[in-house]
Amino acid sequence: MGKRIVMVGTCPDGKGGIASVVSVYRRHGLFARFDIRYVVSHRERDSLGKLRIAVTAGAKLLWLLATGQVSVVHAQVASYGSFKRKAVYLAMARAFSVPTVFHLHGAEFRKFTDELASPALRRRIVTTLQRSTAVIALSDSWADYLRSIAPGARVTAVANPVYLPEQPDREHEQVGRVLFLGRADQRKGVFDLLEAFAAVRAQHPAATLGIGGDGDLGKVRARVAELGLQDCVDVLGWLGSEAKQEQLARAQVFVLPSYDEGLPMAMLESMAHGKAMVVTPVGGIPEAVQHGAQGLLVPPGQVDQLVEALQALLSDAALRERLGNGARQRVAERFSTEHVLAQLGVLYESLGLRPQPESPV
Repeated sequence: MGKRIVMVGTCPDGKGGIASVVSVYRRHGLFARFDIRYVVSHRERDSLGKLRIAVTAGAKLLWLLATGQVSVVHAQVASYGSFKRKAVYLAMARAFSVPTVFHLHGAEFRKFTDELASPALRRRIVTTLQRSTAVIALSDSWADYLRSIAPGARVTAVANPVYLPEQPDREHEQVGRVLFLGRADQRKGVFDLLEAFAAVRAQHPAATLGIGGDGDLGKVRARVAELGLQDCVDVLGWLGSEAKQEQLARAQVFVLPSYDEGLPMAMLESMAHGKAMVVTPVGGIPEAVQHGAQGLLVPPGQVDQLVEALQALLSDAALRERLGNGARQRVAERFSTEHVLAQLGVLYESLGLRPQPESPV
């Protein structure tokens, strides 16, 4: 029985950035190229259901390790419970002398580590990073942070990959349409956005806003009603792939006024579609978006500046086109599936792995 890479993470058909990333890996040939087996360690369930899935994943991984079927364990990691689960799986792999890859996605990992973790948990975080054969961060800034808390950790920056359509869809753009994609909560700045959009409507009466994603949707709808925006704000909820593509096609402007981020897939996807955008300079975003080149950057929590940026983009078609083209070019150069999967291939080969013969490139 041959050895394979075992990748561990949330269900690829589920919600969130990790699910989106893993889906891209699978669709674009990484799993076939390096013979990857995926073990689901998390699904959207109640607490008991999540525990059952995590334990089942651990038992499956233990069996694979004990029967000599694993060449590398590659864990897709966020914060909180995700880290705690993956730390156990990675320790299991080390017990069998199997190389490990710690792949960090958690936008709140700094807060989790520096503010919320107990001293014992923080030591566990540092130990897990230092004992991993390789650590992947989504950006250079995140890589620097991980090196600062875990000196000696072998950290490499590899961005999230995004599919680049052949041409941006301008035909279906709706005049004044603004789109937010992400978890609709305070961390993503959705309530700042609603307050800003009320002011934007005073200058752009035809403007509309779509809010796609799960989160505090009841609170979002309540705030929409308080601001009198029911006629121009669509709280769309979670969007599947086709619905998301439809919303991206309709939008003239993408907005994500987050307080914390890793490297948001929704932003990269909007860039790939050539959308002008307003985002905040947090996490890995400034390495993808330069102010005035690929989008407009505003500090998190600064509603007045968010209003100004949205109004600037809604008022100036030439600016939207220039920034949208710049965003799309940036994705082609740094975040395309071909570029990112090639980087992962180099990392795997550094661990002694080789691509499968006659497999997709």
